[in-house]
Amino acid sequence: MAIRDIAPKAPTHLLVIPERHIDTFRDVHELEPDEAKHLLEFVADTAREAGLEDYRVIVNVGPGAGQTVFHLHWHILGGRQMGEDL
Repeated sequence: MAIRDIAPKAPTHLLVIPERHIDTFRDVHELEPDEAKHLLEFVADTAREAGLEDYRVIVNVGPGAGQTVFHLHWHILGGRQMGEDL
């Protein structure tokens, strides 16, 4: 599923969240190859459907990297020129 982030860091800030629970990207090996491909295609499709041409995809891995929700998810950020501050 894809939802809007409740604390957006860009004009468009979406979260793509798989239905199946996986704690973190470190455990991505738990996904079947077809499942992983589908999730990545869904990230790209979600960005396109949001009207984004240029965007950033971020996965925070571990508390030191800013992960606060321990269910694998991707951030899609766009809608403005982004520097290296994110």
